[in-house]
Amino acid sequence: MITTGKPIRVLVIDDSALVRQVLTEIIAADTAFEVVGSACDPYDAREKIKRLAPDVLTLDVEMPRMDGLSFLANLMRLRPMPVLMVSTLTAAGASTTLEALELGAVDFITKPALDVKSALLDYAEELRRKLGVVARARVSVRQRQVTERADERALTEVSSPTSLSCRPGRSLHTTDKLIAIGASTGGVEALREVLPRFPADAPAVLVVQHIPAGFSTTFARRLDGLCAMTVHEASDGQPVLPGNVYIAPGSRHLRLVREGARYFCRLGDDEPVNRHRPSVDVLFESVLRHAGTNACAGILTGMGDDGARGLRAFRDAGCHTLAQDERSSVVWGMPGEAVALGAAEMVVPLGEVADRLLAFVMAQAPSSSLRAAGRYPAGEVNNAGQQRTRG
Repeated sequence: MITTGKPIRVLVIDDSALVRQVLTEIIAADTAFEVVGSACDPYDAREKIKRLAPDVLTLDVEMPRMDGLSFLANLMRLRPMPVLMVSTLTAAGASTTLEALELGAVDFITKPALDVKSALLDYAEELRRKLGVVARARVSVRQRQVTERADERALTEVSSPTSLSCRPGRSLHTTDKLIAIGASTGGVEALREVLPRFPADAPAVLVVQHIPAGFSTTFARRLDGLCAMTVHEASDGQPVLPGNVYIAPGSRHLRLVREGARYFCRLGDDEPVNRHRPSVDVLFESVLRHAGTNACAGILTGMGDDGARGLRAFRDAGCHTLAQDERSSVVWGMPGEAVALGAAEMVVPLGEVADRLLAFVMAQAPSSSLRAAGRYPAGEVNNAGQQRTRG
């Protein structure tokens, strides 16, 4: 955690001298930051991290001598710290960037293959905003999640092929129930924890994850390989059916519409809401309008307040709602704002989100065993003695 009042110390790592210069100028233009140095490759970066002790890194994915992913894996094993990846806006860049998030990077910005200087200057404000959030992210949370996922994979290799989400007794068989989820910074990895826990016949799940155009396709494909449900990048007019997850395309709003007894996806290119397109609030408003109390909703880790008001509208309408708790969130911005508004019926650790959402749609009331497992309604004191706001 960065001490309030002190500039955030940044080390820029990129093999391009031009990119290092431009990033340094953009970051240094804000007095909240101090660029303590730059490095041209991971070996140079390793020595400067030891000597300069930066608070946060910007890291290029593709570099000579050692690629950014190998460097990141070593860094998170030996000296975990906040990292903002700098990725090319290509299909290959999207796949590599998502892998970087799996390894422990907190967030990323994109750059085109051509006219990099102009593009970076256009995104100067976003770069500084993300860098500030990344610098204050809970890297220990990310590292714990990466370690836990590795442990889970090892167990899966030696155990029965029947996964948690496919265990007997979890069959749902419902056609009119829906689950809506919103996430931002840290959400790519949070969703990798939540969605694979749903059984193959779970109610349809609609997801808004703040992600650039061109990355959501790769993201949906990677999730599809992990989940018992079928995961799609949502398309306009696509039927919304049980057993399917619909990811909002980058830079397009995702809405639910209804025709008779059937639900469909509707995509929109209208103005951003809460500075975002897709917007969680846009999705939540449409789901509440067309599904009503047949739907439940949850907000996961992310910066800003997108989705907080939509979640409050859900709760005011009598729908079940939840927010990810602070301890398990990489950034407790969106869920924190939802809790502050009294929008979250329950505040739960990431590992409990899937079961709670399933319980919501199955109309199962919380039991004392849920509290013992770490799930607690908003306002209760958890085992760590942290007081939660009651809605």
